[in-house]
Amino acid sequence: MRLSLKFYKEMKIAIIIERADINLGGAERSVFEMATAISKTGIAVDILAAKGYRDTKNIHILCRDKLGKRTCYFTFARALRKYLSENPYCLIHSVIPFTFADIYQPRGGTYAESVLRSAESFQNKFKISYKKLTAFANFRRSVLLHAERKLCKQPDKPIIVAISQYVAEQFKRHYSVSNERIMVVPNGIKIRTKIDSKRTYKLRSQILAQLGIKESDNPVFFLFVANNFRLKGLAVLIRAMQLATVRKTPRPGFLIVVGNDKTSQYLQLSKEVGSSTVDKRVIFLGPVSHVQNILSISDVAVLPTFYDPCSRFILEALVAGKPVITTRFNGATDFFVNNRHGKILDSPEDVPALAETISYFTNTDNIQKASQAIAADNLKEKISISRVAEQLVSVYKSMIEKRR
Repeated sequence: MRLSLKFYKEMKIAIIIERADINLGGAERSVFEMATAISKTGIAVDILAAKGYRDTKNIHILCRDKLGKRTCYFTFARALRKYLSENPYCLIHSVIPFTFADIYQPRGGTYAESVLRSAESFQNKFKISYKKLTAFANFRRSVLLHAERKLCKQPDKPIIVAISQYVAEQFKRHYSVSNERIMVVPNGIKIRTKIDSKRTYKLRSQILAQLGIKESDNPVFFLFVANNFRLKGLAVLIRAMQLATVRKTPRPGFLIVVGNDKTSQYLQLSKEVGSSTVDKRVIFLGPVSHVQNILSISDVAVLPTFYDPCSRFILEALVAGKPVITTRFNGATDFFVNNRHGKILDSPEDVPALAETISYFTNTDNIQKASQAIAADNLKEKISISRVAEQLVSVYKSMIEKRR
């Protein structure tokens, strides 16, 4: 018997996250955007967190009295079990590997894959081996990997909701999880299209001045946004820019780097690579509050990442109608077609291939063709967090109907 409309309206879901603070990063922001979008469908949503700013009607902080920025996995688990025993929910949706959840949806992909790909980003065989051998000297990481492995060994619960096909394949490869237990609900973002025209004009003027160029030079701006420059492939990108600058291209390419990471070694790298003046083609802006503004004055988004379950930056670029360059180790490739909306590289270490791709997008026609295809194929609608909410609500309803 199908559930009544009244029951659906009375449905209450708990979403578990460690820290309720959107300033911490993309994963936390994504969870809050997802919860808001689900609540707009009429389903009540509570966020249960170990730490966070404050308790509200729908946000419950369970380990506020514990010291430190992070909370022990087992401490949080005990607090959750106690809270859930006193406050029942129709379904428990967790982004942390707890076996008592109904749905497990890791925002960062599997712990096993993240460790392996992070090690590869050091691009040195000795460092790679060392990082793999010592990866689980970190107690917290070991606990989470063990919890994830234990969760996957359970026969049918929780259901795993992957934010990309790449993440789904990780569960099959590392933990032998069956297809029947995995559902793919591609990631999405809140669509923000408001641009501060005065601020963007001023920003572009500042960039031109710092680079020592004019609008008449007809520059192509490649935008890189990340908070972990090593993992996201900035060193490879700078080397590729060096190769591209020595080629004869239709328009000169320049790299804008945005993010909250140390820049000294990358500034030095840009001065050392080759005999070119690539350091005069790269500008570091630091963190920005609204990536939409910087995207609006850029031409192409580039992220030659070693690992990304589904990059928000690439999704934001597609929403802005910008061609994208990334690697097959980015789940955001689910949303666009290679050689139509952008380019997908097989390896984040292939400097010549990345340089060739950069050169390709110094052609105005190639940029325009990709941008027009993004608009024609309505990628913005597919990326919307509203679509994610609709798919998740469908999953919730199906699970409750089967249970009853």
